[in-house]
Parts: sequence; structure tokens; C-alpha cells
Amino acid sequence: MSSIVSELTTLADPAYKTFQGKLVPTVDPNTILGVRTPALRNYAKKLAKTQTTEAQAFIKQLPHTYYEENNLHGELIGLLSKTPEEAFRYLDAFLPYVDNWATCDLIRVPCLKKDLSATLEKIKEWISSEPEYMVRFGIVQLMTLYLDDAFKPEQLQLILQIQRDEYYINMARAWYFSFALIKQKEATLPLFEKRPCLLDPWTHNKSLQKARESRRITKEEKQYFQDLKV
Repeated sequence: MSSIVSELTTLADPAYKTFQGKLVPTVDPNTILGVRTPALRNYAKKLAKTQTTEAQAFIKQLPHTYYEENNLHGELIGLLSKTPEEAFRYLDAFLPYVDNWATCDLIRVPCLKKDLSATLEKIKEWISSEPEYMVRFGIVQLMTLYLDDAFKPEQLQLILQIQRDEYYINMARAWYFSFALIKQKEATLPLFEKRPCLLDPWTHNKSLQKARESRRITKEEKQYFQDLKV
């Protein structure tokens, strides 16, 4: 057992293991140790700061055995990457091994903001790729980084054009469009008003549902979004 796995085992909470397993049904329960996210993030920060060489070696070792190793790997990519190009290399190597939404969505890479043009081109690659959670990661990054000052209406087409059957990809598409309806309503709403629908019915309705759940829209907007369901 490696020192990192040993430390993760020490941090594990057996009671949390069962709960965590229910949240990530695509993960083999036998690979879940039960480490809570705050504890894992604190360990990742400590590892990146005080054991940098070991941390860098760890993120070159794939595949991992445990769910928490993958989560730690995702955290370390964000902590160790200094440039977008470095992050791209780490992410391209890691994302094909991601097998659940939680690991995918916890990855935060601050340095991607240093070059939003290059990052957008990389996102286009990710959402056009085959691995399910590489596609989802690209969608989540477009939502996180490009729905405010960096938004351009043509970015909506990137998500609109994704044609995949996987639940966790289409849920991410709905998540993206729900935020787009709130943050960039003028550009996004016409996509939902057009008939026949531009999106598949499930993603169309789920996007509207998630937007309606927000406290950032008016009662009138919530009703209008409800009326747009098909």
C-alpha cells in the first residue's frame, strides 16, 4: 500500500462510505474508502505544498484503484498546474479514467483562466471526444468559465450540437443551459422558444426545470419557463 493510499485510509469514515456509494452509483462500492470531501481537499493542499515531488509522481500513476485516489488526483491537477498547457496535459491523461460525475465535477483548475482563448479551444476538443466524463468536464468548464464576461452567443451552439445518449452528459447540458437562461437570458431564451425544439425533449425540459429552481429569477419568469416545456 502506498503512503498516499495509507493516508486516505486513515482519513476514511466508514459511515460515510455507504452514503458516498449511493451518490455515485457508477462506482464499484469496494473501491470507495469513505473520505469526506473537506478532509480530502485539506490533504491535497498539504500534499501539494509540502510533498510536491510525491504529489507530482502520484498524478503520473494511472489508473488508480480507489475512488478517493481519483478525487485526490483531480484536486492535485488544480493545485499543481501553473499554466493552461500544463493543465491540458494532466487533464488529457486523467479524464479518460474518470468514471463518475462527482470526480468530474470537483476538478477545479484556476490556471485555465490565464488563457481563455486556448482553454475554449481545448473545451471544444473535450466535448467532441469519446470518453463520457471528458465530454461532461468540457461542458462544466464552459459553464463555469464562459457564462459571465467571457460569454459569446455562439458558445451556446457548442452544447446544443452535442448528440450523446449518456445521462450524465445530458444532465450537464441541462445544467449548462439552466445557468445560461439565468445569466445570458437574451441570447439563450430564443433557443427554448423555437419550435420544433432544438434540443431533445428531455434536455429541453430538464434545463427549464433547473432554471425554475433558481432564486435568481422572478415568479413571472418561472411561469414562462414552465409554459415552454414540451
